[in-house]
Amino acid sequence: MPAIVRLLPALALGLLLGLSPLSRAANPHYSLEVLSSAPDQVSGTEVLVRVMFREHADKSTPAVASRLRQLEFWLNDQPVEPLVRGGRNGHEILISGLETGPNRLELHHRQQGPLASMELVAHPISGPIFSGPQQYPFVCTVTTELGKQPLVDTGSDSGFPVLDDNGNQIGLSKDCSIEPYVTFLYRTTGGQWHTLPDDGSRPADMATTTLTDGRTVDFVVRQERGTINRFIYSFATLAEASDTPWQASTRLWNGRLLFHFEGGVAIGHTQGELSRRALEPEVLKKGYAVIYSTGTRTSTHYNLQVGGETALMVKEHFIKRFGEPVYTVAIGGSGGGIQQYVYSQNHPELLDGGVPQYSYPDMITQVIHVGDCELLEHFMDVTDRTNQKWQTTSNRSWLVGLNATDAYPDPLADAKRALGFATAPGMTECIPAWRGLSPLVLNPLFGFADNQQLMQPPGIMADVQWTHFDDARNIYGLDENGNPRTVYDNVGVQYGLRALTEGQISTTEFLRLNALVGGWKHPNDMVQEGFPFLGSFDDVMADPSRFDPWSARNMTLSPDGETPAPRTRASTEAIGAAYTSGLVFDGQLNMPVIDWRHYLEEVLDMHNSHQSFSARQRIINRMGDAGNQVIWFTDARPTDTSNPDRPRPADDFNQTWQALEVLHDWIMNIRANPQHGIAGNRPTLATDACFSSDGSLISAGDTVWDGILDDNPEGACTAQFPTYTTSRMVAGGPIEGSIFQCSLKPVSTALTDGTYGPVSFSAAETGRLHAIFPDGVCDYSQPDLGRPAR
Repeated sequence: MPAIVRLLPALALGLLLGLSPLSRAANPHYSLEVLSSAPDQVSGTEVLVRVMFREHADKSTPAVASRLRQLEFWLNDQPVEPLVRGGRNGHEILISGLETGPNRLELHHRQQGPLASMELVAHPISGPIFSGPQQYPFVCTVTTELGKQPLVDTGSDSGFPVLDDNGNQIGLSKDCSIEPYVTFLYRTTGGQWHTLPDDGSRPADMATTTLTDGRTVDFVVRQERGTINRFIYSFATLAEASDTPWQASTRLWNGRLLFHFEGGVAIGHTQGELSRRALEPEVLKKGYAVIYSTGTRTSTHYNLQVGGETALMVKEHFIKRFGEPVYTVAIGGSGGGIQQYVYSQNHPELLDGGVPQYSYPDMITQVIHVGDCELLEHFMDVTDRTNQKWQTTSNRSWLVGLNATDAYPDPLADAKRALGFATAPGMTECIPAWRGLSPLVLNPLFGFADNQQLMQPPGIMADVQWTHFDDARNIYGLDENGNPRTVYDNVGVQYGLRALTEGQISTTEFLRLNALVGGWKHPNDMVQEGFPFLGSFDDVMADPSRFDPWSARNMTLSPDGETPAPRTRASTEAIGAAYTSGLVFDGQLNMPVIDWRHYLEEVLDMHNSHQSFSARQRIINRMGDAGNQVIWFTDARPTDTSNPDRPRPADDFNQTWQALEVLHDWIMNIRANPQHGIAGNRPTLATDACFSSDGSLISAGDTVWDGILDDNPEGACTAQFPTYTTSRMVAGGPIEGSIFQCSLKPVSTALTDGTYGPVSFSAAETGRLHAIFPDGVCDYSQPDLGRPAR
């Protein structure tokens, strides 16, 4: 591959970073360092390294060049000619010719022989490295996203059809790979991306931009796209109009690398969609490089082991192309925020800092309470439909914990009433935010991938199990019947416990709720969803049983309205695997983050505010304090109520760009004073804060969020921005929300240890309580039964 920076006349020397390579040489003064990846996680046929010298004080370029002229590289017992270039932290050496599997790289002196060596393990650029067997069938989207045909890579009869220029099929692709290619774009003065003219002319509408070093340049961007680990990637950097595709200058790169992660929820089996966020103008215009992959977009899949692997590979190939960055930071909302927390824990070498937007600590622990939403809404709408309490919208929060408001009416309210069910004037967050998430995660029949109709042979997609647990079957493992293990569990959960102890519901109502709320069938026993997920109102008119916004057909309900409904038991092995694989963010935060969100509670947005504090509590539990995390809220009120189907903030001031500047100072402080650690290097502006809708500061400081995780009086931001809870917090669980399978205590213990506060049960009610919970009730003072011992 041609060099993209100035070539040097000799091999490179860089800073000594202390790697301990495997070496058969006796000379202790030389070593090799891999710059692009871990030595055993190289992908493709190239690796970027540096020669490290431990003797001689003269490290000037002429002295180094003179010494290195005496050195040569050997790969797998054969001499190779590397590509040598200048880098930000010293010279960099690109070695080509690696073979898939083990490789031995040696540094030789031309007269004295071997000096140092290291073992490398190379993997295909299509993956995998450590995520296990790849998922098939796998649907290609390069045809629709990029207008490119994938490479023919299989002789079998299974895969995605590959067409020639005349539309004739020439073969099949299983991995959807394409060769990388480059386009040059420019930003218009009107804020659009256009293709740069090939004739070298400067468009009249080309915008200019000012870099972080003060230079003003034309806003031209080089975008490279291709496939890594089967997913579509993008590298975007500022360029000059005179650049050629594979010899682009790095003069305009400020050395800051931004990984843009994205959110959503999906179940895999697809290459995914490439979004406009691969070209983030707010950072590109300052000189940042932006990297992106459809494999780090949770609307493609939610297997964050595959996602982390993909992120490492994408960064690896950027470094091999452009060189080492000064640092790497990330932004991304929802699932993009989750990835920052999870990847910092699992792959601390990937990122130096991040701005999780609208974050959750992770996805899989959201299933704990999101899986309760339909159960509780069904209980209020159907099972307990005659109870007038549930026809007052705000009362529904007593059970689900999430916010509820009359500002947004349930769009299915009229249909519910017409069919004899109950409803309320408004909605809880369960409906506009979470309706459909349980079937998406749990139901193997409810799912599809764009372009899947093209897959061959016909019907190959019919056997796909569209569940999160099958998507991550390499992690969760299979049960004795060959089905993926699951983690949803509600055995022993006392729904509405807080509402009982606070006098909002009676003992009779509490017992009825917990006897009849039920659970979820095993995915293997589920049937296809009804309306509104599939079908139309006409279908419902013809067959009212098709109406099922609660997915009740897949619940385990009481057979007679009296017998306690079966609860759902998770696989302890699957829960343990979720922890050991890193799918659960367990609080190990290895970088500085500024956790930022718009305050969206009043519009019932799924990105509820307590999630930032759930992450904080996990960090405190694991690390003793949360000095690595800063929490910022920006007000989004008053909100736009003109679109109840998808309410959004009326004033969308984005604090992300300010957060990135504060994060820059924080990271540079850490580099300058590593002995002070992450928390000890926080700049003045890296503190908890809340802001008005125009971005102006309301309050900042260490106490602004008091009263959420402690018993202190409400801080200034706590008072300004109320947070809500979840069904499991209402049931007595902790704010960190990471207990899948609770430890159980006997009902007799719960009756005497204060679990029910001032409430007492009659003898008959006590007997009913024992019948509902024959194995006991949740003891949230104990750890998750599935959590491995630390």
